Amino acid sequence: ITQPQPGGFTQRAGTDGRRTNPRTITAEVFHPGCAGGTCTTAVSRHPTSDDSGTRECKGLGCKLPVRMRQKPKPCVGDGCGAHGGADARGNPSPVHVTDRAAQFLEELPDLGSQRGAWIQMTCDMKSTNDVPSEDALVLQLQLSKDQEKMVEALRGQQDEVRELQRLLSEQQGTLVIQQREILEQQRRMFEQMEEDRDECLEITDLCGDQHKCLNTPGFRCHGMTARDAASGMCGHGYFFNSDVDECQACNECDGESVASPCTLTTDAICFGPAAADAALSLSWAGDVSLPGAKGHILTRSFDSVELHIRGRGGAAALVSPEDGRLVLRQHGLVWLDENLSVSHGCRSFIQVCLRMNGTDDSEGRDLSGVRVEQRDRRSLQGVSISGVAEVAPGHAISLSVRSASQHCNDSSESLQLHEPSAAPFSLLWLSHDTGAVAMTAQASVSVHYHTNYRPVFRTTSTSDPYVVGLTHDGRAIRFAESGTVRFVFQQALYSMGQACVSEGFQILAYLNHNGTGTELSRTFKPGVHYRDTSISLSGASAVGPGDTLGFEILSPPQCNVRFFGDETGISTLSLVWVPAALSSSLSASVSHSGLPSGAVRNKPLFFRQTSAHVSQMELQGTGSADQRRDFVFKEGGTAGLSLDLKLIHSCNIIKVTLLRRADPERSEGGREADAAPTVPLAQQVGGQKPEGSRWARVSLRASFQVQNGTAVFFTLDCVRGRVNQISHQTGSAVSILWVAA
Repeated sequence: ITQPQPGGFTQRAGTDGRRTNPRTITAEVFHPGCAGGTCTTAVSRHPTSDDSGTRECKGLGCKLPVRMRQKPKPCVGDGCGAHGGADARGNPSPVHVTDRAAQFLEELPDLGSQRGAWIQMTCDMKSTNDVPSEDALVLQLQLSKDQEKMVEALRGQQDEVRELQRLLSEQQGTLVIQQREILEQQRRMFEQMEEDRDECLEITDLCGDQHKCLNTPGFRCHGMTARDAASGMCGHGYFFNSDVDECQACNECDGESVASPCTLTTDAICFGPAAADAALSLSWAGDVSLPGAKGHILTRSFDSVELHIRGRGGAAALVSPEDGRLVLRQHGLVWLDENLSVSHGCRSFIQVCLRMNGTDDSEGRDLSGVRVEQRDRRSLQGVSISGVAEVAPGHAISLSVRSASQHCNDSSESLQLHEPSAAPFSLLWLSHDTGAVAMTAQASVSVHYHTNYRPVFRTTSTSDPYVVGLTHDGRAIRFAESGTVRFVFQQALYSMGQACVSEGFQILAYLNHNGTGTELSRTFKPGVHYRDTSISLSGASAVGPGDTLGFEILSPPQCNVRFFGDETGISTLSLVWVPAALSSSLSASVSHSGLPSGAVRNKPLFFRQTSAHVSQMELQGTGSADQRRDFVFKEGGTAGLSLDLKLIHSCNIIKVTLLRRADPERSEGGREADAAPTVPLAQQVGGQKPEGSRWARVSLRASFQVQNGTAVFFTLDCVRGRVNQISHQTGSAVSILWVAA
């Protein structure tokens, strides 16, 4: 009995009474001769060219690309037969039979076609999370618009924050200005309350004896002479009025600039606001002290100490001391000088620095720096530091002392300043209307030790690179127009060798004119062994178009020197150039005759002029041409001066002082009025000569106002010792820059 089966096939029983597998029947239809379970061994199919590509293809994998088809896995285990597709009894595996049946079904002929039909089984799978392409595009566009709106909102918030910050800065600036005005008003009120005070009761030891003091609008000392007044008996902030024979308070020049500062015998002379705006050059002088009650002694270890600068007069239109700093009130160029006498107990060197800060204290830079070496035997060391800068209203100048290490507490006095008899700090201000140019350049660091050394510079700042700039090799400064230049070069160094101590160092300045080099100036510095120190040279000279200025440092043989440089100004060239129509210069060396020696007490120094004569000033005096001491100015203006002395002495303290004659008139017959009072303008104080060194050095720099007929001169003073010799050949000279007012 045959029963119909799906697909048009019937199922029949085998001869052995067992039911035959339909798949086996299918195999027999397409493979004649195949019967029963012997189909896998009795029938073998040879591949043709048409199915060469699908030899290993079975089942649904045939519809996949060749590279995606699954490789047949090898048979592993006991059940694997010789053909890999039979079980342990030799019967074909049901899985492999199914695959072969599917392979044979692919070859069924199509009833309506001459070519074979393919039974294709496909499985279309679609994720339920898929989004239509149009919806995805709309969603993406919407997200992009939302993101743009968010970015735009953030930008708006940033703009609002910036505007709030700007308004806050303006308000803070307004508050600072108001606070300054309030402090200024309080200061004026305080000063007004002190015009009527009783100095005789408030100031101790006034007039030497309180019973000799008589209270007046100022005060009067019984029996005080003009010589007593010239020695400073009136005290700080007072001058001796010879018309009424009493000490009176100095004029503060509120809201005006100082044409001439207050001295021991003359009151301050003030410029009006209009005159200050029209001035081409001005000067200012002030005092410097350590912070604290004592003012000149620091009894603790320190890393950096900012010195306090305070004025001796008004000059509010030009500068004003605030919180120990000097705040500029006018646009222009400033040349700064400081004469410092210091002793310290630090184990290494200390460094004196001039620094300029911006209007908001955010930007600042060191203008200049000088290192003061360690001494085995503590003594005063006199150093001079100078610098130049282009300034604007609100810029602040500060002076500080820094320690290389904090080991400065080996005694009760780690740092001590000597109080001079004249203002140690001074500045020369030049208006932009003069056409002056300021330039600073830093010397490069030497990686090797040298004996003789020519520094190479790189420009740090210049207000006009056309007029003043560096040569192509950086070893000199070139000038494009005629004028007068004042310069200072400061170089930090470290030396090794006893020859350094015994002979010391020298620094020279050369001026090259039309291919011919001329030595302008030379200075001396005592040497050190296994220590850090600094050497500096300052001078003034007339220059022409094409002239160049260069420097060289000379060291003794068998002395190894390393030269340093960094951003603290320890190896910096500072220079100011003024057009020839508004300036002139004068140079002079110490005269070989009439030099003070022995027990010297306030003896004058004599010079001989070495530069060409100019109409604005001259070296004048009685006696021979080699014995002149007074520098006389013929026109009003501002002068900047520098002096270097190379000498041998045994003094505990050596002083050099610049004085101005209060009465420059000369008596008839060529005799000077020696009894005329004098006013100290600047002073430098040094201590004992360094051990092992033959020579010592004293330097002094200052700026001051001059008028027609103003005369200045130098004196030398030795305390507890004697002066043996002053070098008149090299290392002892003076140079002066004059600028019209």
